[in-house]
Amino acid sequence: MQHLFSGCLVALSILPLTGCSPDPKTVVIDFEDRVRDAELRTMSGTPRDGRAFFFGFDLRASPQEDARQYLPLLDYLEQATGYRFELRFTPKNRQVADELGAGRIHFAAIGAASYVRVREQYGAVALVRGLNHNNKAEYRSVIVVRPDSPVRRVADLRGKRLAFGGFDSTQGHLIPRIVLRAHGIGIRDLGGYAYTGSHRNCANAVVSARFDACGMQDTMAQSLAGEGLLRILYASDYYPSSGIVA
Repeated sequence: MQHLFSGCLVALSILPLTGCSPDPKTVVIDFEDRVRDAELRTMSGTPRDGRAFFFGFDLRASPQEDARQYLPLLDYLEQATGYRFELRFTPKNRQVADELGAGRIHFAAIGAASYVRVREQYGAVALVRGLNHNNKAEYRSVIVVRPDSPVRRVADLRGKRLAFGGFDSTQGHLIPRIVLRAHGIGIRDLGGYAYTGSHRNCANAVVSARFDACGMQDTMAQSLAGEGLLRILYASDYYPSSGIVA
């Protein structure tokens, strides 16, 4: 299956690439492209006759928002390869890495932590990596609080309620835990914590005041901070970005 991507997709951007100057040989997929509601219903309802390649993903926003992001990519792949690609949603009680290992999906867009696990357990291979605005395959995690929160430092999170994204999420769980540990805070030092399943749910948990802080992806956090809904408390170092694996 790896040859399906070779030559037709050299690099992709999970973040907008406005202002970038990619290598002329690099095919850039605009992940800011979105499908309309009618198109989403039509594309998501395509009959599955066993002849399509199924594409899964780690949940980032809501299933609808993520579908709008990935369907233009699958449309491009169909045009470039002549093969059919369909989006496969991962059931709530399963992990996308296990869906890939079991053969229920053929490709998946996943974070670095999930990739390490699926490589070790199932021998998955990485095909492409996401590029940021600086044309680098790296991203950061940030910890956010409400704009009026008295929390001013990571150390102030001791005893506070902290929301995470998915348990397997690199930006939404693993990196925030690394940040907390670097500041001497263990999971038992928190006043409470929960895994919300996505970056969007994590942010909503803070906006709604159900939790004091949240660890999440940098670009969504920057957008919400720009709207005055959240304040970025801390930004991590850079880590390897998400990518597509088979």
